[in-house]
Amino acid sequence: MTVQTISHVEFHCEDADKYAAGLCADYGFTAEAPVAAPDGTRTIALHQGTIRLHLADAADPGHPVSSFVARHGDAVAVLALGCADPNAAMDRAERHGARVIDRAGGLIAGFGDTALRFVPLRTTDPAAGPGLLDTLDHVAICVPAGQLAESVRFCEAALGFHRIFGEYIEVGEQAMDSSVVQSASGEVTFTLIEPDTARRPGQIDEFLTSHGGAGVQHLAFSTRDIATAVRTIRARGVEFLTTPGAYFDALAERFGETAIPVETLRDLHVLVDQDHGGQLFQIFARSTHPRRTYFLELIERQGAGTFGTANIKALYEAVERQSTDAR
Repeated sequence: MTVQTISHVEFHCEDADKYAAGLCADYGFTAEAPVAAPDGTRTIALHQGTIRLHLADAADPGHPVSSFVARHGDAVAVLALGCADPNAAMDRAERHGARVIDRAGGLIAGFGDTALRFVPLRTTDPAAGPGLLDTLDHVAICVPAGQLAESVRFCEAALGFHRIFGEYIEVGEQAMDSSVVQSASGEVTFTLIEPDTARRPGQIDEFLTSHGGAGVQHLAFSTRDIATAVRTIRARGVEFLTTPGAYFDALAERFGETAIPVETLRDLHVLVDQDHGGQLFQIFARSTHPRRTYFLELIERQGAGTFGTANIKALYEAVERQSTDAR
């Protein structure tokens, strides 16, 4: 299929300079010079490894960028999909019911106010330096109750993705349903999540309320050395979510030997799971968003190509503890 990569992620921000400074200082991104457009917007491009983030703000409170921020706060506004043939991707999406927002700009409606943009594949990339982060592993997207199945169908029909994983997750009295869809290239992965409204309202309900509808809950950045990445980023002042010691006490029984020593995982609160290909390690950064909606995940894959079933629940339990502490 024509969708092959996530070329870049477009954020709409109240203050792009401030947002960029935080990502550079905390996570090691490199910022390019701001680019001003005739409509009054400014965009700052950040890069690290193959990750590309475009941060835009607007001086005019009536500009669509400003209106987006008023509705959602600083958030992902567009996922730019790198395509072998952007026009063919647009035609396919439209044939399968996608709403075209800007044909010339390759823009279609995606999930709530988060749009999708079809762009040509990047032909060159700056040489990857010794950064902490390498690639955009996956994008987690929350959708309202009752929309998960339709969102999966949209990704399959309009984008040519296929469903690779699904999990019903219970955390105390709340629950959520999730499906993972992926491009044929394996380079674009969306984790789609909806709340179970038959259970007590929880973090996904809170996201949808605070964010103002469907949207990107977190980006997961891959790293080749999660222990070093967590230590370095934590030393810069970033807080990560914690996990009870009982989780780590059970690791030897669950997995035997882990590629990263259990005591290191315990000290850093990094979770581990495995599939037939190997192990994966994950951790969430504590959300600093004023609405407590968006956050970041770090992930290291040592052969594992899927998502650890047990980790999904453990990660969301960690988010729930943060939400409870904040109340």
